[in-house]
Amino acid sequence: MNALFVICGLGIAALVAEIVNLKKWLTAFVIVGLVAAMATIFIDFGTSTMHFSEMLQFDNFSLAFSGLIVVTTIFWFWLANDYFRLQPHITDRTALVLFTVAGAVIMASFNNMAMLFLGIEILSISLYVLAGSRKESLFSTEAAFKYFLMGSFATGFLLMGIALIYGATGAFHLTKIAEFIDANPAGLPTFFYAGILLMFIGLAFKISAVPFHFWAPDVYEGAPTSITAFMSTVVKIAALAAFYRVFFIFSSVDHTLTRVIQGTTILTLVIPNITAVYQQNVKRMLAYSSVGHVGYILLGFLANATESANAIFYYLCAYACASLTAFAVLHVIGSYNRSTTVEYFNGLFKRNPILAVAMTFALLSLAAIPPLPGFFGKYMIFAMAIEQGYTGLVILAIITSLIGVYYYFRIIIAMYFQEPSAEPLSLGTSTRVLLIALIAISLILTICADRFVGLVG
Repeated sequence: MNALFVICGLGIAALVAEIVNLKKWLTAFVIVGLVAAMATIFIDFGTSTMHFSEMLQFDNFSLAFSGLIVVTTIFWFWLANDYFRLQPHITDRTALVLFTVAGAVIMASFNNMAMLFLGIEILSISLYVLAGSRKESLFSTEAAFKYFLMGSFATGFLLMGIALIYGATGAFHLTKIAEFIDANPAGLPTFFYAGILLMFIGLAFKISAVPFHFWAPDVYEGAPTSITAFMSTVVKIAALAAFYRVFFIFSSVDHTLTRVIQGTTILTLVIPNITAVYQQNVKRMLAYSSVGHVGYILLGFLANATESANAIFYYLCAYACASLTAFAVLHVIGSYNRSTTVEYFNGLFKRNPILAVAMTFALLSLAAIPPLPGFFGKYMIFAMAIEQGYTGLVILAIITSLIGVYYYFRIIIAMYFQEPSAEPLSLGTSTRVLLIALIAISLILTICADRFVGLVG
């Protein structure tokens, strides 16, 4: 809970910095504040406390996911340094990012449906603005407009689902809803199931699961690359944590929900991975890749809802590290050339070896090539799914992973085996250190996998 206070305080301080003219030191101050927030999470770890009339619950699950959100945000500020430094609206943008993080922490920690809605809206409204923050670009404006329309539409489904569940159970608290379900295993009204389905649709949009993913490629491509990196990591972690907290409660209700998640998992594994093969824009390809990774996480949830939190957490750690690395490279390339097509990666190793090596680490991890952490994340989920009898789904997931290997390796081949198609790329010291640090973290995730797997509890 202390971490949430610190993050909200940082957001308010960012707004005040405009008035007192402290913009020069704002980013450094925010990073120090986020480190302090991470320290409070570390201190609170191993406890379980309720706050605000039991509307927020900070247990190992929420603290682990909140910690992942905060650490990812720290590295994101490092990645997006010029997004703030070169713009006149540094305080506004910093405050919006911090309030997005506050909403993400609430989404990982809620114990009340009203607090879930509050967290989603705090996160979403800030993101609508950030997606359109490149005001000179029509694509950025289009991305913000599409995200706003689709997000508002999905929120309507979510609210209607919450209302129906409240009408059936008389409660907003997850613990009380779970108690009602246990007390009435065969007496739940039909509209309760309709409420679950509507909530599923609303949250499926937030995690960009098929067929509610259509916004993701356009928004990811049109938004500034640094904001796309933020959405692909911090926002996705928060949305998946919220999805887990909600549907862990409903997992024992009926096999109908299991069949819905099965169907969504199949679509989310197949459609984005096949579509990504045909993408020439690397940013758009990574958007479809991000959607495809949701399918593997849904498979983990489907396999064993009571024990999958650790595997999902580790998978998200590996995914966040690889995505930040890939988007950091894209961010550098985008500063030289607005177009981030596959052809622009030709001969990247000769133009800048550090960028090529970092991108290779990121793509190999996303493709689940051993011994990188992406492989171990998928292995844990696949092993759990096979144990629960979902062998067919695992075979499908392996096939789609092989499809992913094709479009990831297309970039790797271009970087190492094609002749350079553009000028050499220079790299600042800060970015070079960031890429080395992310590669090191990827290796740490591989070597110390057992330490991360046991964090959620």
